[in-house]
Amino acid sequence: MSRFKRVAVLMGGRSTERDVSLSSGKGSAKALREEGFDVVEVDPGENLEAQLLAAKPDCVFNALHGRWGEDGCVQGLLELMRLPYTHSGVLASALAMHKQRTKDVYRAAGLPIVKSVVADRREAGAKHLMEPPYVIKPVNEGSSVGVYIIRKGDNRPPEELTRAEWNLSDEMMVEEFVPGRELTVAVMGGKALAVTEITTDLAFYDYEAKYSAGGSQHVIPAKVPAAISEEAMRLAERAHVALGCRGVTRTDFRYDDTVSNSRLILLETNTQPGMTPTSLVPEQAAHIGMSYAKLCRWIVEDASCDR
Repeated sequence: MSRFKRVAVLMGGRSTERDVSLSSGKGSAKALREEGFDVVEVDPGENLEAQLLAAKPDCVFNALHGRWGEDGCVQGLLELMRLPYTHSGVLASALAMHKQRTKDVYRAAGLPIVKSVVADRREAGAKHLMEPPYVIKPVNEGSSVGVYIIRKGDNRPPEELTRAEWNLSDEMMVEEFVPGRELTVAVMGGKALAVTEITTDLAFYDYEAKYSAGGSQHVIPAKVPAAISEEAMRLAERAHVALGCRGVTRTDFRYDDTVSNSRLILLETNTQPGMTPTSLVPEQAAHIGMSYAKLCRWIVEDASCDR
């Protein structure tokens, strides 16, 4: 018998990932109802505190993605309200949402990363801040929103970065491009589940590739050497701990097998991975024999304050 009966599922919100969050939330809410929970769906508006007081939940399943949902803001409110909630707490959420702060933590923990600098978007769009190839991405967005790959031979960065209508963060991270393959590892309760390789026919694993049907292919378990698979799982667990994460996370890697001395590079840790029909964490849970509904139940049972 669960210690929680009524669960508020937070979904939607105001970030650029609103549509993805709605999909995650709807799926999670349906699964939790199947598991016997009394579920109320909450799309945060201007006064989330009032919405939650009216909903009267025993705990909160946080299915928000992006800014205001997984950057420590909502977590702080839930701590003040003393409402048990899922996933990571205030500090871990804030650190993991800011890509350069994430790298600072990785570096301190001795985890493998590549060189990066943070600059204003106009500066990053005016000239090369490092030798191509490199990547430009907002420091505090998820789902590959606003990401550009600058290839060798490109004369200049994309002009979009300097335009007045730019509506993402002004703070951008410029990061060395790592060739090779895209791997990801989910960690649940501190334990890595599996290694998935992500491939796409598009330019790279961007927002469209992540969430469009057929936009990407997931190979699980990834067809990589056993030593690489074991190392990726070990590094994902270390990243989870170094950032102070709780519940379920997912850490993304580049596996550079283009040279004889192959290497794994950590890119980022997602503290609230997607729970959509095409999402990676439910696939990895299924790979180890856990259904989507049981995964959602586990996440709820793990909810607490002081995370």
